[in-house]
Amino acid sequence: MLLKENIPLKYVFGKIKYEVLLVAVYTLFIVLLHSQFKLTNMEIPLAVPMIMGTVISLLLAFRSNQAYDRWWEARTIWGAIVNDSRSLSRQILSFIDDQEDTVLFREKLVRRQIAWCYALSQSLRGLDAKEGLERLLSKRELAFVSKYTSVPMALLELHARDLNYALKQEWLNEYQQVELDRTLSRLCDAMGKCERIKNTVFPATYSLYIHFSMNFFILLLPFALIQNFGVLAIPMVVAISASFLLIEKMAIHLQDPFDNKPTDTPMTAISRNIERDLKQMLNDHQIPESEAVYKYYVM
Repeated sequence: MLLKENIPLKYVFGKIKYEVLLVAVYTLFIVLLHSQFKLTNMEIPLAVPMIMGTVISLLLAFRSNQAYDRWWEARTIWGAIVNDSRSLSRQILSFIDDQEDTVLFREKLVRRQIAWCYALSQSLRGLDAKEGLERLLSKRELAFVSKYTSVPMALLELHARDLNYALKQEWLNEYQQVELDRTLSRLCDAMGKCERIKNTVFPATYSLYIHFSMNFFILLLPFALIQNFGVLAIPMVVAISASFLLIEKMAIHLQDPFDNKPTDTPMTAISRNIERDLKQMLNDHQIPESEAVYKYYVM
């Protein structure tokens, strides 16, 4: 997720540097052609690209809004994951008495929930979901989840089995087990919602039509500005084109909030906050340091 401050211009304009360079070369060619051969028939009324620009602006605004809705839904889901992870750990620690034979059991469940958050974030980004989990899971648990295509789903399965075991051992009563199962169901629902966003592709034809229309608008723009601005048409066309291109790039990045980019939902940072809170419930204050520090975004 991009932060409010310190976003470098290199990052912003680096997304469109090749497109802007191509527009500048194209506009320069049109200006040179017009000035050398005095081809007045190359000029078109300014109203033509203005009408197109207005329509494209509305379409880009609609697309940006839809892309932001996808990003915000992803962030809302991870907010619910934070709440349900805390609730699950609180329920485990309060429902199961702190006895000699339950201490390790309670700690195992809480640490596994931390692992679930990291595994889900890695899985959504297309990375190895088991990476880094060896510090939170036992070898037996790692061997179990390795058999599953979905590591987060396997961890929830282990949760369910252990809660059933606790019920049989009478560490939980039936009402407590039902409440814990409801919390697990909410976590499973959140995982499914994230996977729906990840696997639902933004309509390709919609993006393609807007992209082609915008390119046609940029191609027409020099012919409309050259009569009144001459050589100054070059920076004007570049500036106008850059505005449209940046808005399009912003929408493209926001529409996929799990693509391992600076504009992603900050799942790793959220998982670290969950780990901090849940370990503090266990009176464990050893939180691993972040592997990478970025000045203008968090992952």
